[in-house]
Amino acid sequence: MQKLLEQLTGLHGPCGNEQPVSKWVRDRVTALVDEVRVDALGNVFATKKGTKPGPHAVITAHMDEVGFIAKKIEENGLIRFEKLGGNDDRLLLTQKVQLRTKKGFLTGVIGSISAHYAKFDDASKVRNHRQLYIDIGAKDKEHALELGVEVGTPITWKPNMEYLGNESTGRFVGKGFDDRAGCAVIIKLLEELDGVDFAGAVTAVFTVQEEVGLRGAQVAARQVDADVAIALDTTAVSDTPEETMDRSLALGAGTGIKVLDFSLISHPAVRDKLIQLADEQEIIYQKEIFPGIGTDGGAISLANEGIPTGVLSIPSRYAHSPVEVIDMKDLLATKELLKVFILSLEDGMKFLFIED
Repeated sequence: MQKLLEQLTGLHGPCGNEQPVSKWVRDRVTALVDEVRVDALGNVFATKKGTKPGPHAVITAHMDEVGFIAKKIEENGLIRFEKLGGNDDRLLLTQKVQLRTKKGFLTGVIGSISAHYAKFDDASKVRNHRQLYIDIGAKDKEHALELGVEVGTPITWKPNMEYLGNESTGRFVGKGFDDRAGCAVIIKLLEELDGVDFAGAVTAVFTVQEEVGLRGAQVAARQVDADVAIALDTTAVSDTPEETMDRSLALGAGTGIKVLDFSLISHPAVRDKLIQLADEQEIIYQKEIFPGIGTDGGAISLANEGIPTGVLSIPSRYAHSPVEVIDMKDLLATKELLKVFILSLEDGMKFLFIED
């Protein structure tokens, strides 16, 4: 799982510019499933058929990561940018970024004034991202153009996955865990389903543009006729000392079984089944109520005549930053509960809102 996660987070794929990730995922899962296709928006659909009749389950995770896009090249070679997804202006200064040009990758730095000038500045001021710039070392505008930068060049944090502390912690720090971690879980599940008897069919949907309004999932959801769906995404924990943290979700405490977020009230039958299986299999979990986020599950649940949908959340610290943190224990618990859920499906099983 670690190597898979390193490969996925090393890919460059901000919202609307996920081509390297879509291609990599498509190529990786082709040998693991019966059918693979990529739609016009970039969503990857991978269907694996079971050995006996049963429900059609959709599992989904998004491929895009928060990032930026080049907006203007100044005469001195510095680059103005816009956000792709929910970046916090407080986190931007002096961070390394990676620009993907037609000529290759460039390393850049989001600039800031020297500490020696701080005494002349307003220390409480948080500059809007439109006041900031990216320095790629270009001597002037012409040099930046020669390097391959143009209006529309996509930008992400510089790839940087490593252990937090050391290997004894089981925790990793890096960019793009939201939601390449979910993509890794699904790919690992498809590997583990190889040669295993299960009922029905599983369609893995790796979506685009989640961070700008669940756009890929809205399109993808209309293309599948599913009996049940499970979305995978990271979720922000609340176990650090800031006064806004309520310690309702913790890193290392297991997968999150979603109850509610701003995009979805989890279908009770799906939620209860996940809790039942986690209890029976002694898989560590925590119930999640967090209105501060939304997931592809919200879009999937509204498709067609409504799809019973639940969400498994991978706990994360410092979301939407270049130093997101996850615990491998939570990642493996998420994968194990998803696998148990898929293997529990049987012919005729329905997830009803009202039990007869």
